[in-house]
Amino acid sequence: MNLSLLSRYAFFAFCVLFTLASLPFLGHEWMWPFTLLAGVLSLIGLGDLLQTRHAVRRNYPILGNIRYLVEGIRPEIRQYLLEGDAEQLPFSRAQRSLVYSRAKNEGADKPFGTLSDVYQNGFEFISHSMRPAPLTDPCSFRVEIGGPQCSQPYSASLFNISAMSFGSLSANAIRALNEGAKLGEFYHDTGEGSISPYHREHGGDLVWELGSGYFGCRASDGRFDPERFAAQAASPQVKMIEIKLSQGAKPGHGGILPKHKVTEEIANTRGVPMGEDCISPSRHSAFSTPTELLQFIAQLRELSGGKPVGFKFCLGHPWEFMGIVKAMLETGILPDFIVVDGKEGGTGAAPLEFTDHLGVPLREGLLFVHNTLVGSNLRDKIKLGASGKIVSAFDIARVLAIGADWANSARGFMFAIGCIQSQSCHTNKCPTGVATQDPLRQRALVVEDKAQRVYNFHRNTLKALAEMLAAAGLDHPAQIDAKHLVQRMSATEIKLFAQQHVFLAPGELLSGQIAGEFYERMWRMARADSFEPAPA
Repeated sequence: MNLSLLSRYAFFAFCVLFTLASLPFLGHEWMWPFTLLAGVLSLIGLGDLLQTRHAVRRNYPILGNIRYLVEGIRPEIRQYLLEGDAEQLPFSRAQRSLVYSRAKNEGADKPFGTLSDVYQNGFEFISHSMRPAPLTDPCSFRVEIGGPQCSQPYSASLFNISAMSFGSLSANAIRALNEGAKLGEFYHDTGEGSISPYHREHGGDLVWELGSGYFGCRASDGRFDPERFAAQAASPQVKMIEIKLSQGAKPGHGGILPKHKVTEEIANTRGVPMGEDCISPSRHSAFSTPTELLQFIAQLRELSGGKPVGFKFCLGHPWEFMGIVKAMLETGILPDFIVVDGKEGGTGAAPLEFTDHLGVPLREGLLFVHNTLVGSNLRDKIKLGASGKIVSAFDIARVLAIGADWANSARGFMFAIGCIQSQSCHTNKCPTGVATQDPLRQRALVVEDKAQRVYNFHRNTLKALAEMLAAAGLDHPAQIDAKHLVQRMSATEIKLFAQQHVFLAPGELLSGQIAGEFYERMWRMARADSFEPAPA
């Protein structure tokens, strides 16, 4: 038994043993108060182990109750005790509280007005209409994905689970996410760790993410294996294929699953040896140019039987994406979708400098991709998804307004299944059983309870989006655009998103009459035959 297990259960075990050992000495007056106290604590600990709603209490009997006692006192003290310096955490207490409320089906209404400083630079809001629209059923918020070269299009929800791999997440976390996706009829992105048995148990829709390690369709030398891919992709549960070029939190870095988290199940799922760190290279071996990337997309579409195939990336050098678009125009091969990840996206582990200083933020990256597709007359043929620190209905509205067709969230759904931001994902000691392969720790995450919370969070978030759109006088998310979103620029000035950003006209990049100098220069540098820039 390891030291971590001893430390988690030591106080509970002490209380039980003390109670039993002191029973023969109850005749002594000084003993019975201590025996009574130890007995009460033992019963509390037993109740913690048997209850199914709170993972922290299941993993830390008796001691875990301290967290919930803290939550009962004043918000200022609670924030100080639970978070310390709130600026050091990726998400604020208010954001987590919003997710928890929706996941638990509790009312998210709050008294005393906004928590935000409306005169602070950067404050954003949706302008409302004097004639609000009737409320639309959020179940109708779906997006048809599949271009002219796809024979099995997929109707996706407007809000889905972003890429998180089995291995990074526990088996119970994967089970809960997938069962919640099944209940709510939205998709669950597998992450690059391939399709595990736990993704298949409940039959929720899957988007299979294919990273540079080609896990699940990997040859012995680590390269792509077409036959293994075709066998996996044939599953009716797999609705789309997503090639991962990069992710927001560590673009250009690749990934690593430490060897102490590589169990036999993970090794079998990914097709990698045990006893070694599982490495995802920083770049793909199946292609090396924009044209070859599109040929790989065409190959995957054929091998999958015509399912939608696209790619996910965090924008880096602008000319590289424009080179991919030029290759689309030259070859006629189109991805069915593109998911733009922002540098603000999360990960289980990344170098601090990468997290802070590499990659383009979501708004700028999404706008650039949208504009490039519009300017090349391809936007109506390719759907755009967005991911990167999206947890609320307003976050979804914000990305829809500048070009996205749908949004994905990872951290929001992690909160829904119990993540408390302990920032111990890489240690295998997650206190809530979300990001660990320790079977006793992940036992704390009760699948049935957390799957319902995943479903609730999805449903209540889209309901909130429907209410916001109705207040703005809109019937459907497709109607929202940059003129509906507003940002404070200074204490005396606000601007619509439409005033802040350049929006290209259809075909503008092809016309030779490009309005913005930046877009014109990047377009000249872009090459279909190489990711290297042409002379400017």
